[in-house]
Amino acid sequence: MRWDGQALDSVDDLALPGLAKMAGLVRSTRTPEFSGVTFHEIVCKSALSKVPTQSAMPFEWTINPTRGCLHQCTYCFARKTHEYLDLDAGRDFDTQIIVKTNIVEVLRRELARPSWKRQPVALGTNSDPYMRAEGRYKLMPGIIEALADSGTSFSILTKGPLLKRDLPLLAKAAESVDIGIGVSLAFADARLQQQVEPGTPTPKARLDLIKAVADAGFNCNVMAMPILPWLTDGDEHLDRLFSQLAAAGASGVTAGALHLRPGAREWYLRWLGREYPELVGRYHGLYNGGTYASKDYRQWLAGRVAKLKTRYSLSGGAAHLRVRTAVPAAEGQAPAPGHTTPEASPALEPTLF
Repeated sequence: MRWDGQALDSVDDLALPGLAKMAGLVRSTRTPEFSGVTFHEIVCKSALSKVPTQSAMPFEWTINPTRGCLHQCTYCFARKTHEYLDLDAGRDFDTQIIVKTNIVEVLRRELARPSWKRQPVALGTNSDPYMRAEGRYKLMPGIIEALADSGTSFSILTKGPLLKRDLPLLAKAAESVDIGIGVSLAFADARLQQQVEPGTPTPKARLDLIKAVADAGFNCNVMAMPILPWLTDGDEHLDRLFSQLAAAGASGVTAGALHLRPGAREWYLRWLGREYPELVGRYHGLYNGGTYASKDYRQWLAGRVAKLKTRYSLSGGAAHLRVRTAVPAAEGQAPAPGHTTPEASPALEPTLF
């Protein structure tokens, strides 16, 4: 890759305040293929990230080749992390993308350490490794090879059909390590999908990806999250989504209600106020200023999801999440306003979102 400048901690006129002297910054660059986006190319000191033991995340190690995300999902839980870089969790998260250009070299060095115990590693936990920027930087082939060469099992969660490019490489890697592949798709309505996550591939493109993953011999679990109250939780939408996932060859589905973590909460509710202002008050009542929808609603939704998973034989395990423990099922549930009462609820499933 050609660099306009090689000096570390160099000042770049394109860099935003707080990034001009960012550790490891090589350059900030824009390109016509990514209108309005600035890529901040850095040399990183580490590739593997340890998830804190107190975290609810169902994995212990992650790799994120980038920070920020071109998908522009209004609900993205990772938005708050951009504030650690003195960037905002809204527009900056969508347009100021940090790229760890030397991540493959650093990863190989870390995996070679005697202290590395080959614990499973999750990709796609904070930003999507197959968003469109991967077509420009091509970091994933080296990451896949490094993990496989070291005997480290790994999982990938993505919205990006670009993963199809690496399916032959993944099939080869699967001969020596366990690999889990998951695709994120929670929308059957393409118009609404483009409203909520305007930078993502269409539902059809992701259904085609699911089929390609299954045809390549991998189980493909789908992260059907987030389910949006009063927007995508209706009978017709959920049934259409699950039937399409089954037809595409998905092995299982993980589904649950929207989470509104700080950073995502403000951005999503601002979007909701513009597009569906009549729902804002109902969301405030359902979430009561917190991260999670009410327990009654979550149990009600889990019951409906369980029936659909059974109907369409989509009860395969979420291998891409490397789930540590299951959450015990709750007793009883109350219906949400405007919905029919479900049958008994299953355990609420772990989620990234």
